Amino acid sequence: MKRINSLRRIGLLMTNVGHTAMYFDNSRMAVTLLHLSETYIIDIKGQDKCGYNSVILGTGDLKKIAKPQLEYLKKKGINSKCKLYESRLTDLFGIECGKKVGVNHFVVGQYLDITGYSLGKGFAGVMKRHNFSGLRASHGVSIAHRSQGSTGQCQDPGRVFKGKKMAGHLGNSRVTVQNMKILSIDCENSIIAVKGNNVPGFKNSYVFVRDAVKKPLHKDVPFPAGLLLNMSDDANNLVS
Repeated sequence: MKRINSLRRIGLLMTNVGHTAMYFDNSRMAVTLLHLSETYIIDIKGQDKCGYNSVILGTGDLKKIAKPQLEYLKKKGINSKCKLYESRLTDLFGIECGKKVGVNHFVVGQYLDITGYSLGKGFAGVMKRHNFSGLRASHGVSIAHRSQGSTGQCQDPGRVFKGKKMAGHLGNSRVTVQNMKILSIDCENSIIAVKGNNVPGFKNSYVFVRDAVKKPLHKDVPFPAGLLLNMSDDANNLVS
């Protein structure tokens, strides 16, 4: 399917709170709750200098941080160990350093693409990892019912091809789920509820949320971002 939404707005790093169920139009629906911590625009990259438009955003408060990132924050005059990430966008109109981005960045009824890392499940066999049917559970198979069977080749090529489906590490891979619909938005608690429970990641893990590329952009969304206010000294002591 072709990309329908060519406009790029800011994507946000949100926390996967967990799953629950809510009632909409007398129907019980499974939803995933995503929480947005205080997010500020730290830096701006323009087309003239970097060749593309993007913003550096900071969110949360980390216990540990890499030294180069810490020096970068000090250079920007920020004394908080916030988590940094970059998001590209089409237009920088109205974007300023210090602006705060809120959940009003999204609207009810909008579709989202959500990217995260799936649950790590350790070493898994071929039946669990690739949905193999396994060997026959009859006489003579011994205790190899869940085995993948022979993997060797003939004398030519005499090797196992790369990428062959075999037992190995399952999960902990980058996954993007598309076209997740927003059912409700709680601006007071900075929480959005999206339909379904297939958002990747474990509880309280970060997921990257952006506008769906295979759905037209909702007519009511703010462009290029939903900005709230300027960053102040009493906002989590982000700025020294």
